[in-house]
Amino acid sequence: MKSAASSSETLLRRFGAVPLLGAALLLAGCAGDRLSDTSTGPGGVPASRRLQGDDGLAIGHRLMASGEYELALDAYYAAGVQLGLNADVLSAVGSANLKLGRLNQAEKVLRRAIDEDDRFVPAWNNLGIVLYNRGELGEAREAFRVAFALDSGASPEIRDNLQLLDAKLAQVVPEQEPDADFRLVRRGNGRYLLLGNN
Repeated sequence: MKSAASSSETLLRRFGAVPLLGAALLLAGCAGDRLSDTSTGPGGVPASRRLQGDDGLAIGHRLMASGEYELALDAYYAAGVQLGLNADVLSAVGSANLKLGRLNQAEKVLRRAIDEDDRFVPAWNNLGIVLYNRGELGEAREAFRVAFALDSGASPEIRDNLQLLDAKLAQVVPEQEPDADFRLVRRGNGRYLLLGNN
């Protein structure tokens, strides 16, 4: 079992020192597993409230829902130190990078999540969104297809993503393409919408 120090060293090597500095600052300000932030998200709702007993992933998911993607990324890095770099943490990091428009980083981390667990549905779905946004529609469809198959069609978001991309691929005249509304998927019941770039 890896120590916290060796986990930190691994994160430094894999993600660089800058994101970890943010995670370290976040952890320093979170005495007793608390996160306090007074900034507001959409609609004037606080981006985060004082959270007790939540793991870094839960905090990150709440920050993502509030539109605070940089803070969510810091929380996910903290979760990586806390839980290790499992598929769930890597997928969350990739999704935050995707929301921040960092497609190269998002793709790299989501592919690592799949390497960790090739049956982790959110990583496949979110990789499909990254590939779609990079214009790699064939690869994006394959990622959505794998996510749909692994999920056994249980998640309407994943089914909708696959159907939207199939409709896009079936378009004859590119100028008349409909706007695509692809959905990020994470663990838990929440979901995040990501508008596809046309």
